[in-house]
Amino acid sequence: MSKLEVLGKDFIYDGKPERIISGAIHYFRVVPEYWKDRLLKMKACGFNTVETYVAWNIHEPKPGEFYFEGMGDICKFIQTAGEVGLHVIVRPGPYICAEWEFGGLPAWLMAEPGIKLRCYNKPFIDRVDAFYDVLLPKLKPLLCTNGGPIIAMQVENEYGSYGNDKKYLNHLKEGMIKRGIDVLLFTSDGPGDLMLEGGTLPGVLKTVNFGSEPEESFEKLSEYQKDKPFMCMEFWNGWFDHWGEKHHTRPAGDAADVFERMLKMGASVNFYMFHGGTNFGFMNGANYDGKLYPTVTSYDYDSPLNEAGDATEKYFAIRDIISKYEKIDESYIPEPSKKKAYGRVELTEQAGLFDSLDEISSPVKSAHTQPMEMLGQNYGFILYRTHVTGPKKGSQISIIDVHDRAQVFLGGKFMGVIERGNKEGLTVDIPDGETVLDILVENMGRINYGSELGEFKGVTEGVRLDYQFIFDWDIYTLPLDNIEKLKFTKAKAKTGPVFCKGMFNVDELADTFIELEGWNKGVVFINGFNLGRYWNEAGPQKTLYIPAPLLHKGENEIIVFELHEMEKPVVELIDKPMLG
Repeated sequence: MSKLEVLGKDFIYDGKPERIISGAIHYFRVVPEYWKDRLLKMKACGFNTVETYVAWNIHEPKPGEFYFEGMGDICKFIQTAGEVGLHVIVRPGPYICAEWEFGGLPAWLMAEPGIKLRCYNKPFIDRVDAFYDVLLPKLKPLLCTNGGPIIAMQVENEYGSYGNDKKYLNHLKEGMIKRGIDVLLFTSDGPGDLMLEGGTLPGVLKTVNFGSEPEESFEKLSEYQKDKPFMCMEFWNGWFDHWGEKHHTRPAGDAADVFERMLKMGASVNFYMFHGGTNFGFMNGANYDGKLYPTVTSYDYDSPLNEAGDATEKYFAIRDIISKYEKIDESYIPEPSKKKAYGRVELTEQAGLFDSLDEISSPVKSAHTQPMEMLGQNYGFILYRTHVTGPKKGSQISIIDVHDRAQVFLGGKFMGVIERGNKEGLTVDIPDGETVLDILVENMGRINYGSELGEFKGVTEGVRLDYQFIFDWDIYTLPLDNIEKLKFTKAKAKTGPVFCKGMFNVDELADTFIELEGWNKGVVFINGFNLGRYWNEAGPQKTLYIPAPLLHKGENEIIVFELHEMEKPVVELIDKPMLG
């Protein structure tokens, strides 16, 4: 029976010392057709292990309904890693951070009565246990103790950055053991006292996460764990982007230098990320610091393999370092994926959102506004509709409290945007008689890290006209998971919210990137697949990645949901990314 064990300062596998050189690839951020390609490139770089989180919200989209197919087929990903000769480290959460929507927690948890997240709270624990009852038996046959590639699993994730409930952590640990997980268990936290005090357990290997200063970080780890292997479970060799900020890059030489300093200390390392992939659909997370900072659609992360899976300068710099310590085949040079510029595509058909509500939603009548989660909705948009009477000049419309970004329409006319944290609202003139008031709210991605974790989306409190709360609403949930029901017509409107559709032909399948110059903000669908959000006004990302497996030979469909306006209904498919 093979097993990864700890003997003094060394990891031992199959009776021999083994240094873990690992990298993170999240199966849920990469189309399955590309899993093997990315894993082979990792192996060729000299790595012996791949690490992945498990995204609970992918696998249990609704309470008690489980999904382990397609991009959710974690077992196939792990088996593929084993086939190419890689060990696997699994970090099953239940919380993962990962700049992923709600840190991997399912949004429907927020509707559970009495729930408190990430602590020994019975409603939360019961849901975690029910998920682990399904997940862990699937992973058990893949453990190295059963002949599979999984050598280690994590208990929670960076818990010391959130709380200190040891009863909760111990419940997770014992629950894993009870369900047959007999591989090495570990925790990972930042290299600080509060984090290491709160996030660790006796008898469970402690690891630390950082991007620089390895000497100081491992010295701090030594204060809490003597005579055990040094392991950086997250070496942040790149970084992620928020909308409205600059694109992050880190020099290859700088990342390689820190990596080699760890190797010289005898440490094991897990690169976060080795290949970042993409936050497809509405699955990007967000950070909060008095203001919401949503993560962009690309999760390129300035990783050794870029978003399209191509080897970068950082890849070769890292491989050069590894070759000093391990024997690798340096003659293999990973080929970039085939790219193609399919050119301009005119979107000749349109369907206005307000004209299409009956096709894609059914209204819920409610005296008061309700957030998404209380209506069984996880992601996307939500529309609140009511009637106001006039004439009223200089009236103030206020939303208390909007999560995250609301477009306000009066009689179908756009009045303005109210964003999260806006206390002022909008000043409007209400005409004589009765007028429709529409408030379209976008969930920009749930907070994935920190004390603000666990939020409702949509209008979370209420809407006021001057000092008076407005009641009697029709609420339309708009997860946009059924846009095939839209009825398109020839039209040339330049303002949204509007769905625009066009077709293009493919003779040779290749990766491509969609550029939306002249568009403002919205979502793109390719052949019904939600690629994710664009927001040209904010940047830095200017293109969305389209992997070749999402296309098919012959005719392909593009639908763009534009929230504001476009210069002209034309997009371009180009052969390179523009990330800022």
